[in-house]
Amino acid sequence: MEKQDTYNKNLVVVIAAVAATGGLLFGFDTGVISGAIPFFQRDFQLSNSMVENITTAGLIGAVIGAMFTGRLSDIFGRKKTILAAAVVFVVGAVWSGWAPNPHMLIVARLFIGLAIGVSSFSVPLYIAEISPTKMRGRLVSLFQLLITIGILVSYLSDLAFANNNVLSSWRPMFYMGVIPGLILLIGMFFLPETPRWLMSKGREDESRKILQRIEEPALVEDSIQRMKDEIKKYEERAGLKEIFRPWLRTALFIAVGIMFFQQFVGINTVIYYSPKIFMIVGFEGARAGIWAAVSVGVVNVLFTILSLFMIDKLGRRKLYFIGLSGIIFSLDALGLVFAFHTALGDVGKWMAIAFVWIYIAFFAISLGPLGWLIISEVFPLRVRGIGSSIGSLSNWLFNGVVAFTFFKIVKLFTASGAGIITHEKLYDEATHTFVTHAINNGNPAGAFWFYAFIGVLGLVWGYYFLPETKDVPLEKIEEHWHQGGKPREL
Repeated sequence: MEKQDTYNKNLVVVIAAVAATGGLLFGFDTGVISGAIPFFQRDFQLSNSMVENITTAGLIGAVIGAMFTGRLSDIFGRKKTILAAAVVFVVGAVWSGWAPNPHMLIVARLFIGLAIGVSSFSVPLYIAEISPTKMRGRLVSLFQLLITIGILVSYLSDLAFANNNVLSSWRPMFYMGVIPGLILLIGMFFLPETPRWLMSKGREDESRKILQRIEEPALVEDSIQRMKDEIKKYEERAGLKEIFRPWLRTALFIAVGIMFFQQFVGINTVIYYSPKIFMIVGFEGARAGIWAAVSVGVVNVLFTILSLFMIDKLGRRKLYFIGLSGIIFSLDALGLVFAFHTALGDVGKWMAIAFVWIYIAFFAISLGPLGWLIISEVFPLRVRGIGSSIGSLSNWLFNGVVAFTFFKIVKLFTASGAGIITHEKLYDEATHTFVTHAINNGNPAGAFWFYAFIGVLGLVWGYYFLPETKDVPLEKIEEHWHQGGKPREL
């Protein structure tokens, strides 16, 4: 029996690790654009407005992907949905690197964004349904770990291919996305479909065979009976309207709420704009800013690994409150560093990077993995695909709002005369030379305090609405909603 349990655990870990490669692609294709921008902007002689269009195209694609694939995963299965995303990743990476003009690059980034949106909900959903109850939190969190690794790999890849004398350096940056895309495509081909989806399609024998390989033997029959009971309750076809039924509104509110606070504590201002932030506080030159961003990526990966060992031991609620409290502290501290940057002098830039590391560390052990884990747990089987899709869609919408408004918020909360001046070399098309310009960047202190205030609201929300799903079977969570149970009583 001990050998069987060990074999099951090893098999499930392998299955989850291969599926989580979708997270690596997610992170890589999200981060790679930051290093490629300076090169394709000069290569195509683009305005900043056109660069924004190219950058935004991937986000629009992700929203579309998250919006429409929830239903497809319920119809065609979790495995086929991920396989389709892998194909799009590979084609999109080649298309982006080959793009002969900026308009084609926009279409390519829009196309690859579809795969990012699909993987952002289908991979956590697949892992949650293929995992034994006791390992579910840790294995679903592999997705977030692979996202952070993907972001770090994209930063390092950008540095490896960056050559100021070769304008086409951006092309191999995009081509590198083919490698993890092929790993996901080939790996998923050999993985099974989830037993819960098979049972929902009446394929009990196939479901049983897979459960016998991945679940603890003593729990196989209980899992099968729970799935049967759930399916009997709802024999009619699930529709979008069902997700808005009164007994499921709490689950929906949790899914959207966790993604709201995950994004509105400002995480993507650090992921997307960290080189700029570090340059504002005193690091000289873009390369120094990028290296500082790489250090952020390393911290992100290391603490996401730590979260894998904590999430099924401490539980969801403890990690949420510990992590969010640390996030609020570091945001307040960052605001003070920028508010008193003149008095702090050269020490300020090192304080800034230290508090960004603290911020990333607390995010990586809490809101980062918890967002994707919670949306894969709180919905019943019949609407899990649709519900996870809505949660993923919310993530991308909130992501876009935060990324689009960061510098606007900085400007809004910058008092007159409090802006930080930096001197940067910009390319002058008239003289074909680099000219040093003094740039008023505003002061991010108010923006960081604004995100800290959102974090405080998140503590209140979490007390009432974040459920503790540790060691709770997915079917048991559904029963709790049916009985009108409160989230914090789960």
